[in-house]
Amino acid sequence: MNNVVDLVDDFVSLIYPRYCMGCKGDLRKGEDSLCTRCLSELPKTNYHLYPDNPVRNRLAGRLPIRFGWAYLKFRKSGIVQRLLHQLKYQNAPEIGTKLGLVFGHELEILTLSSCFDLIIPVPIHSERLKVRGYNQSAAFADGLSQGMKVPWSESVTVRRTYASTQTRKSRADRWDNVKDAFVINESSLVYGRRVLLVDDVITTGATLEACGQHLVQCGCRELSVACIAEAQ
Repeated sequence: MNNVVDLVDDFVSLIYPRYCMGCKGDLRKGEDSLCTRCLSELPKTNYHLYPDNPVRNRLAGRLPIRFGWAYLKFRKSGIVQRLLHQLKYQNAPEIGTKLGLVFGHELEILTLSSCFDLIIPVPIHSERLKVRGYNQSAAFADGLSQGMKVPWSESVTVRRTYASTQTRKSRADRWDNVKDAFVINESSLVYGRRVLLVDDVITTGATLEACGQHLVQCGCRELSVACIAEAQ
């Protein structure tokens, strides 16, 4: 049976060749979304190995967080920027899922997954969801959930205001843009639980702070944050 499946996969690949979304090279059998070489060359921060790291320090004093992580370093014209652009604007949620799965496996190996009860993605507004068709942070949460074996939910938080993009805004403007943007839709799922709040990119941390404050107010036992990438 496995031989038949392999033959079908090979035949489909001939008609619809699969390629790496990082380097555009052909994917080999067993690879998906990103080739092994691109995965090995991703500019990782390794912040999950160091409790005292720039992401956690950026949010300390603004949010009572236990862990603060960004998986990758965002560099202009680099592979992370290309991947995030595809994830957000080129209908490629599988990139977020793949990166979440790989990072989740790393956290699982270090037994850090045992520190969480629930993964929650930062929501996007319903109008933006209609246009994009998916929440890029939810794709990342889905991958993390698979890798860490920790449940995730997209229904806990809601973005009630349609805020303009945070790109090119100052820190103060970013905060004004999101300070009243979020509400908790299902507080019973948050109360007494250790929550990992996830987003695609952290710059000033304003979005995570605004959303995280509501989770804390709703009684989450412990809050941590994780992002795909950190932009300086």
